[in-house]
Amino acid sequence: MPTRNDLRNVAIIAHVDHGKTTLVDALLRQAGALGRSKGEGTDNDSTQDRVMDSGELERERGITILAKNTAIHLHDDEGNPVIVNIVDTPGHADFGGEVERALSMVDGVCLLVDASEGPLPQTRFVLRKALAKGMPVILAVNKTDRQDARIEEVVDETYELFMELLEDAGLPAETLEFPIVYCNGRTGQASLNKPENGTVPDSPDLGPLVKTLLDTIPAPVYDAEEPLRAQVTNLDASPYLGRLALLRIHSGEMKNGQQVAWCKADGTIERVKITELLVTEGLDRTTAASAGPGDLVAVAGIPDIGIGDTLADPNDPRPLPAITVDEPSISITMGINTSPLSGKSGKKVTARLIKNRLDQELIGNVSVRMLPTERPDTWEMQGRGELALAILVEQLRREDFELTVGRPTVVTKEIDGKLHEPVERVTIDTPGEYVGTLTQALASRRGRLENLVHHDTGWARMEYICPSRGLIGFRTEFLTETRGTGVLNHTLEGYEPWLGDMRARPTGSLVADRSGVATTYSMFSLQERGQMMVEPGTEVYEGMIIGENSRPDDMDVNITKEKKLTNMRKATSEELERLVPPKILNLEQALEFCAEDECVEVTPGTVRIRKVELDQTVRGRTRNKKPKL
Repeated sequence: MPTRNDLRNVAIIAHVDHGKTTLVDALLRQAGALGRSKGEGTDNDSTQDRVMDSGELERERGITILAKNTAIHLHDDEGNPVIVNIVDTPGHADFGGEVERALSMVDGVCLLVDASEGPLPQTRFVLRKALAKGMPVILAVNKTDRQDARIEEVVDETYELFMELLEDAGLPAETLEFPIVYCNGRTGQASLNKPENGTVPDSPDLGPLVKTLLDTIPAPVYDAEEPLRAQVTNLDASPYLGRLALLRIHSGEMKNGQQVAWCKADGTIERVKITELLVTEGLDRTTAASAGPGDLVAVAGIPDIGIGDTLADPNDPRPLPAITVDEPSISITMGINTSPLSGKSGKKVTARLIKNRLDQELIGNVSVRMLPTERPDTWEMQGRGELALAILVEQLRREDFELTVGRPTVVTKEIDGKLHEPVERVTIDTPGEYVGTLTQALASRRGRLENLVHHDTGWARMEYICPSRGLIGFRTEFLTETRGTGVLNHTLEGYEPWLGDMRARPTGSLVADRSGVATTYSMFSLQERGQMMVEPGTEVYEGMIIGENSRPDDMDVNITKEKKLTNMRKATSEELERLVPPKILNLEQALEFCAEDECVEVTPGTVRIRKVELDQTVRGRTRNKKPKL
């Protein structure tokens, strides 16, 4: 079958923070793509870091949320021009749907592994997906200049991971034969020779990595007899062209302005016209007259097109198989803001606006599902993890929405008549002194220790299998126990029979018993009861959580009490009342803190935790109600 020798499609996959986006930056810079870009502002400046992370949240958090592709122009050994399409993928397991879509666009992968941390849970996830598709793999050991680098051990650990995954998938042992490149994305250097631990590769640039990519990643193969077939793998938008469908052409030729058959997910076929055909050059999209098999292109002119749809020859439409992703494991309820302060901060507060925005999210995010609830103004949103759902809520918050968000819960399954729950593989890197504390904490959350390794550096690596519901709210406790030094990573492992009851949050809540403004005088006496979560002068209402009780029970308190004024002076009247600084929670921490009868009020201006039932009298009757005999 013919091949496109002038083209390569490769995805950069790795665990979070192992340097994917930085390495892509270096490839773009050395290929001259940043200098050729015609975009405005600083995003395309050659001095800008992480140019692929274009989203506001991505730049703030330093993570990749959406998979994006770029193209660089290179030459092979014979001097022939080659276009290399590079897809930068997220590293968090919560955005696994983006990784699965990216793998449907490429013919091979470059697996990045940190020279110190080695393979981690997301490394296992993305590598399993790549091997299941039979893709060739290039191993790139990155960050070789780290002072705690252990290059040889990391390569051995990666080989062990390959062997384990090959055995699970029943694949041949020949897949173990993969090239190894040693890289430093920050300095833009790579080498086929293993450098000493803590040193940079001996090559002055990324030439060895580029040559390995061209030699290892196969050129796209196609059938010249097949008609046009191209599948939508992602969606984007342009202020001038409207919705853009990003797709890979599997066979045939696509021309600008031609008529195509739009094969929808529901099985219907509609004839549409492509108003604009775009290809990627560096960080820009430019108009193209035509594109062929293997090309990654963007088309405009189809406003309602969705991910997984196929564009085909109108005279011979043949839909491609739909893109499948793993099922969600965590869910939250989202609805209108029902607090007394509703409408004071955001502009979009109605159920219709929220429902339309969530429907729009479903079109471009294949990892998220939406289910109806008993109430018409509340919906259940299911996703891969707490981070993915928190990112969605944060995006809505920045778009001037007001929401009520429930506590995260797990999505269960019934298998062979028994209830099963999702479990996750947890990897923890921590100073050795905290191993005992973390072992006790995870044991109470039904965690099962799989492996424990103590390194010469005084650090230890712990591997657990733990129920997903046991990890809800665990990150805050983990950072507290390890004094902020530990590193926690986890990814979905599968489903196991329901593991029984699990301990809830060991502390209760301090709940405001009336509306008003929090006063310093009242908070000074209440801080002995627990940790405050609001500042003096904050507007509160009945049922709002204003602090964490040091005891397991909830306590209704008056935080609006003011000091009575008299004409008598006291010897201590000049003393200042010193308050302990309150613990102000962000959105993710608030979702983790929630108890079963609590929810989070999210507005553009603030995040508040509140009881689902605001009336303390009603809550008291429910709490004291005895079960019938």
